Amino acid sequence: MLTRKILIADLVGTTLNQHHQPDHDPVKRHIEAKGGVFHLGPLTAKTKLEQAHLHFFYQPQLATPEDILAQCRDGQYDAVIAAATHIPAEATFECGGVRIGAGTGNMGSHSWGGSDGQGGQAPLMNTPSFNARATAQMVFKQLLALVPDVDLGTMHKRVLTGLFCTARDLIDFPTTRLAGKKIAVLGFGHIGSEVAKLAKAFAMDVTVYARAKHQHWIESLGYRYAPTPMAAVADAEVISPHLGLGVNGGNIGIFDKNLLGAVRKGCILINFDRAELIERDGLAWALKKEIIGFCAIDADIFLDDKGVAFGPLAPFVELAKAYPGRLRLLPHVAADTEHHSRVEGAMAAVDQIVDAIEHRRIGNRVGSLPPGYEDAGPKTVLGVGKVREQHVLALDDAKKAHLAELALEVAQFWQGHHQDAAKATEAANCLMSEMTRLGLIGPYES
Repeated sequence: MLTRKILIADLVGTTLNQHHQPDHDPVKRHIEAKGGVFHLGPLTAKTKLEQAHLHFFYQPQLATPEDILAQCRDGQYDAVIAAATHIPAEATFECGGVRIGAGTGNMGSHSWGGSDGQGGQAPLMNTPSFNARATAQMVFKQLLALVPDVDLGTMHKRVLTGLFCTARDLIDFPTTRLAGKKIAVLGFGHIGSEVAKLAKAFAMDVTVYARAKHQHWIESLGYRYAPTPMAAVADAEVISPHLGLGVNGGNIGIFDKNLLGAVRKGCILINFDRAELIERDGLAWALKKEIIGFCAIDADIFLDDKGVAFGPLAPFVELAKAYPGRLRLLPHVAADTEHHSRVEGAMAAVDQIVDAIEHRRIGNRVGSLPPGYEDAGPKTVLGVGKVREQHVLALDDAKKAHLAELALEVAQFWQGHHQDAAKATEAANCLMSEMTRLGLIGPYES
């Protein structure tokens, strides 16, 4: 094995350790367990490299394209692992790159052909699904801050000061509920499908836009299917997009005046996907007309050496100042603040880059397969997104027999072979719970 150098350009843990620093130790131990060497800091002329090893250089402080180019313009590192940091086209990595998380919009190196991974000589990968649940939960954290819109803080203070009587004062706090409200989920990937699950759990009316090949799976899970974004958002009270930028940026600006004008007046738009999906002028119009009652955007924002903001969130800052309380801007917290998701995603990224370097196998490939590499297929968190062939093949005979027994009990009741409805209902509940636990609920992909 050749000696290779891998740059880690973002945090691989967010919980603070005993030194009050973000804890990278789990990922460090993972690298060392695989025979790699972990370095805290950059590669320098004085760095001693143990031969025939993979060396990982951890530099989470890197933030700007200039930071990256200062170290990577001439191929000093063979590969890179990043999350939010933008990797510019001029930065070269012979052995490829992995983005921690879904999407690769920030992975712009020409080594793999840019952010869509098309046509390069090095592989581009990501780690989809590892932060899907954390992101979906953050979507609902924001939504639940708005609906039900009851002022719990004021109630609490009035109870403590002896100024609240349930029989008399509850009438002052009318509210609404999530149940029955129409939510439009645009995109049915890992995060979109998790948002749809949570919305269904809150008894919302869930409509999902996705490509036509997903229609029967979407409907099999109890959601409404919409063939176009316009059909999905029509009369929607809540919108949660999860489309990504699309091929060649085809989804950029999709939320323009035309699309926003189709929603129900006062609609809530929670964009924890890509800020670029929203056309700024269209959002300004929709806020002014109060068509959008509230909007939250969660995306990257950076500061250059002069303190000037840049990144996809930056164009919305002045607009948010004009609509205080109605436009909330968040600095990519949904996908990047949950410690366990970041650690698991970083470990997966390490595994993928090691497999690419040592065995020329590419897992979770984005874009085209470079010459000389083998496609190892997707690797995702069990129960998130698609049910894959390997999930089914992994079941042992005992699990298969148990599922068959439960399914038979339900089938025999509906076929009239017995009249014990309680037993059949219990079997149906157990079957659904066990299928969920085994990651067997969702679209199937062989």
